[in-house]
Amino acid sequence: MISLIKSAAGGLTGVCRVYGHQQVLSQCCLKTLPAGLKTFQVPPDYSDVFLPSKPKLKFLNKVPNLKKAKKEMKKLRDIQGPAKASNTFINGQYAIVALGGGYLRWGHLEMIRLTINRKMDSKTTFARWRINAPYKPITRKGLGQRMGGGKGAIDHYVTPVRCGRLIIEMGGMVELGEVEHILSEVAKKLPFPAKVMSKESHAEMLKMQAEKEQNNQNPWTFKRIAQGNMMGIRKVLSPFDLHNHGRYSGKFHFPERV
Repeated sequence: MISLIKSAAGGLTGVCRVYGHQQVLSQCCLKTLPAGLKTFQVPPDYSDVFLPSKPKLKFLNKVPNLKKAKKEMKKLRDIQGPAKASNTFINGQYAIVALGGGYLRWGHLEMIRLTINRKMDSKTTFARWRINAPYKPITRKGLGQRMGGGKGAIDHYVTPVRCGRLIIEMGGMVELGEVEHILSEVAKKLPFPAKVMSKESHAEMLKMQAEKEQNNQNPWTFKRIAQGNMMGIRKVLSPFDLHNHGRYSGKFHFPERV
């Protein structure tokens, strides 16, 4: 049997009671338990957060307030390309960002409003719309009608959304983990791909895209090939492709293209 005693040098030695041999124990075999206070993360500072008097999403009209409704053409260009408006944060810290183009019906907007207003805590959280109420008319003919006869009657209204546009914005005295499950539930029900992002992650995504363009080592980019009309490619390209350098195809976005 070996007992531990403290030596004059300050170390620990093991003494065998049977034979009287002394052996110095290695320091790696000893486990010291440090005594001290636990370190916790500093809680976030919400001193600059302002909660509005009406924190919940407001009701959006199903039909625009017009004296006379006018029919329009399809104009698919309103869902093509990047968003030029409502593509940055204003008040909130978290948002649902569209990763493709599409149309939002009034049913989608009502689903967003009811889901968020019911599940969020209005005492610490607020939400704001970043899109307009439905204003684009969609026409449709009744069943059993023959071809021709002019354009059909207005059936419903939609809101066009482009890639990169913020759908709603949420903020307040909350962290991303507290509202991410609410926003994710809404994002997966939209008719186009969408993602939940914070203000920091959105800025980091834009920064990575800019760095990818700046540090690209491949000289044969879509922009150079299209502008130089190599192999006569301008015959099959549209002005839309020349303007966006092949990063968008209709309502779809290709983030891997530089």
